[in-house]
Amino acid sequence: MSIVFYSPILLIIDVSLYHKSMGSIFLQVAILVFVYMTVWYSVSLVLKRSDVADLAWGLGFICISLFLYLNNPQNPTIKIVSLLVFFWGSRLSWDIFDRLINSSEDYRYLQLRQQWGKWFYIRSFFQVYLLQGIFMFLISLGIIYASQSTANSLSLQIISGLVIWYIGFALEYVADTQLKDFINMPQNKGRLMTEGLWKFSRHPNYFGEVTQWWGIFILVANQQSLISLISPITITILILFVSGIPMLEKKYADRPDWQDYKNRTSAFVPWWPKIDK
Repeated sequence: MSIVFYSPILLIIDVSLYHKSMGSIFLQVAILVFVYMTVWYSVSLVLKRSDVADLAWGLGFICISLFLYLNNPQNPTIKIVSLLVFFWGSRLSWDIFDRLINSSEDYRYLQLRQQWGKWFYIRSFFQVYLLQGIFMFLISLGIIYASQSTANSLSLQIISGLVIWYIGFALEYVADTQLKDFINMPQNKGRLMTEGLWKFSRHPNYFGEVTQWWGIFILVANQQSLISLISPITITILILFVSGIPMLEKKYADRPDWQDYKNRTSAFVPWWPKIDK
């Protein structure tokens, strides 16, 4: 987690070495994210459900990329990256919206309500919405640097980044679609999804999401923008060690069928399942 905690220091150093005007862009994006997450916090108070924070996630990156594109619409790199973010964010947000309107508040937030008690609304502002905003800002570093890219043509680097992003997008889309179809079948109630891509990874959708952000980093990376490495590293750490895999797997830890699935299936990177001897 050290890369996340030291990132503000690295960011200040990078701004001074790269270009003074970048400081203004970072500040503008930071203010945008703060206002954006505060608005969503207000929405959660009105609706009395804090899982709208999940919906704010993908839409937030779309807002950031749109803001940066409008600030520099002639830049071809931010055009490309904005499209990639729009495809990813809109698909993810639609899936989450569909889940929200067809269910009650997510169990994770219900647990927080019980744990935090009367302090829930205050703590949720800082520990859910503002904390999510900080991570959103760090992960959006690749988008910010894309808006300042001087690349004017498709290079091997940009094509490589696009290919990696597409692989990640396809994996996440297929995995989410397979899971949704599985859940919607009544005969699968109470069963674990262990088919399709889920046969090769316990979290193929998470792997796809992380892969997309590494693709964007490769697309924009140069000597001046190496600080944007914080973007894919942050999302990788979050999913592997914080709010992604650990929280989800904790939910199934006591199930015997989960332990069997866990023992034979890769946690993250898709790989052939272990065969019982």
